[in-house]
Amino acid sequence: MTETATRCRIAVDVGGTFTDVALELAGGGIVTAKVLTTPSVPEEGVVAAVRQAIAEAGVEPAAVGLVIHGTTLATNALIERTGARTALIVTEGFRDSVEMALENRFEQYDISIDRPAPLVPRHLRWPVTERMNHAGHVLVPLDEQSVHALLPRFERHAIEAVAVGLLHSYANPAHERQVGAILRDVLPDLRVTLSSEVCPEIREYERQSTACANAYVQPRMSSYLGRLDAALRGLGLGCPLLLMTSGGGLTTLEIASRFPIRLVESGPAGGAILAAEIARECGCENALSFDMGGTTAKLALIDGFEPQTTRTFEVARAYRNLKGSGLPVRIPAIEMVEIGAGGGSIAGVDAMGRLNVGPASAGADPGPACYDRGGERPTVTDADVVLGRIDPADFAGGSLQLVPERAADSIRGAVGRPLELTDPVAALSISEVVDENMANAARVHAVEWGKDVSARTMIAFGGAAPLHAARLAQKLDVDRVIVPTGAGVGSAIGMLRAAVSYEVVRSRYMRLTEFDPGPANALLGEMQAEARAVVLAGAGADAELEETRHAYMRYVGQGHEIVVPLASRTLVDADRETLADAFDTEYSRLFSRTLPDQEREVLSWTLTVTARRDSSIPFAAKGGTLPSPTAVSVGSPVLQPAGGQRPAAAPGRQLFDEIRADYVTATAYRRDELALDSVVAGPAVIVEEQTTTVVPDGFQVVVNSLGYLILERRDPQTVGQPGAS
Repeated sequence: MTETATRCRIAVDVGGTFTDVALELAGGGIVTAKVLTTPSVPEEGVVAAVRQAIAEAGVEPAAVGLVIHGTTLATNALIERTGARTALIVTEGFRDSVEMALENRFEQYDISIDRPAPLVPRHLRWPVTERMNHAGHVLVPLDEQSVHALLPRFERHAIEAVAVGLLHSYANPAHERQVGAILRDVLPDLRVTLSSEVCPEIREYERQSTACANAYVQPRMSSYLGRLDAALRGLGLGCPLLLMTSGGGLTTLEIASRFPIRLVESGPAGGAILAAEIARECGCENALSFDMGGTTAKLALIDGFEPQTTRTFEVARAYRNLKGSGLPVRIPAIEMVEIGAGGGSIAGVDAMGRLNVGPASAGADPGPACYDRGGERPTVTDADVVLGRIDPADFAGGSLQLVPERAADSIRGAVGRPLELTDPVAALSISEVVDENMANAARVHAVEWGKDVSARTMIAFGGAAPLHAARLAQKLDVDRVIVPTGAGVGSAIGMLRAAVSYEVVRSRYMRLTEFDPGPANALLGEMQAEARAVVLAGAGADAELEETRHAYMRYVGQGHEIVVPLASRTLVDADRETLADAFDTEYSRLFSRTLPDQEREVLSWTLTVTARRDSSIPFAAKGGTLPSPTAVSVGSPVLQPAGGQRPAAAPGRQLFDEIRADYVTATAYRRDELALDSVVAGPAVIVEEQTTTVVPDGFQVVVNSLGYLILERRDPQTVGQPGAS
């Protein structure tokens, strides 16, 4: 066992509103902390949260052997368009490829749709003279003078970063490397992204879009990561700093600084890992991960105890969450949908009298009106305060005292008066809109993948998710919700379960009738060396490595490919048939048929190297399963502890009930005082340091053997009826 494995580990998740920390003690157990994010200097919030967690755990900084970091800063920069001033260098004649996109419509019948604007406007897209063909053969040599002619434009337009996306550079990157060398030699402070490095794959539009996105966020992200590393060392943490990637693995600081686009979904990826692990512990083969924080909500499908993965996803979908309305980014990622729906999402009434919530957020500064830090516009958190879901005196463990009068005033002025609604009904309207926005995003996401949401168990975490999980479950017709321990900092806890991992992809076209194992083995050998170098740098030279390979294949003439497993060994001539059989098996599984007379081909190859983990993090006792719905008594609305000891209940909380359109008295309990196998029926609230679980009338909660809260809907005929229990 390595020295790092015997020391504490820290995971940090920087969100738009809160910075979460989970510190895993060397002897087992986790200490958590949550502080407001410091948007202008995010590393200050990280240092404050880490210092708080270390102090509470009673350990010295030198006892920390590893820091894992995930963040949504790159995502926020892309969504809010606050990245660097970026240029794009392209092959002559292809200046508009990134704007022409795929030349299709994501909504056939709406004549008013707008495509997402490219990150690089047309006047900053500059051509150079060169040309490669699809096989990587030079048709027109690079005219270096055409590159030098562009140099004065960089200063004139105050360019901070440049993406180089030449035609067919995935097959031969020589011209891109020449351009990059010229730029770095003359402009050493310029951030240069080569599409052949960040996305060496076929499909020009997606490759250029990914390169532009990487260049757009690189100055801000690399600068932040450098400052963060220095700040942690100043705190006394001399241990390695690893970054969570969108694909659910961990990578080094150097790779993250070069390819920050791989961090776009790094924070949410930690949450998806947590949800998958909880699904496995509880025997829920198919689940819906629901992560709602202060700025965004993230939803992911868990199938077979594993989150779905993808190589292409879209950032900042602008039109009803429809595919095609965002910016495509081609990197390894956990498949999820992310929308601007969080505790800080701002509510308002437009000129047509419609109530809108999000995607704009009050963030951490000034924050919701109830924070009393200068925010005046109402948010979802303000609505939750008015509805009685949040105790103003016990928010974030009492570290932030909320002012309920500010919340009520902001809602009354921006929503109540324009719509002629009372304060609680206006607050409920805000909550209903944000819940429906999330429900719609989940439905669209599931339909895109041909999945049924209602047949799944929801796993809710993040500071705001347990407040809204029950209502979201009703809207999605989901019968069971799991709220894990440490739910308020779930993504940070999930990062502690991630392995050091790195995926490399290369596009090399090969028909199976012309299959040649020699070039394929040479390519895979290069990919293996690159991936192993990254993983060993992060996990240590003595790490045990695992390797997986896949081929992206299709029938000749098709427009898209499917993922086919590939043996992690030297390929031989007989693998022509092995690949054909594997393709037929997977194609038949997906489409219930094959095309026996159609020729098959490989477009791309992927190789992933992962450092084997010693064990999972000991959140709770192993072997826990979900209780059967019929095995739990639901006859009483009060707690029934299995051991016969009734924990003390806090004074009743006034909770607004949408069915009665009035406040009802909800019993309040501290989560850490609930015994295993306890049962509580709504209306109730279960309070913990970083979040609150709302149990409305018509739901019951069971504390399972792992300490997780299991919310279940009762008989639909009794849900919402006065006096039902």
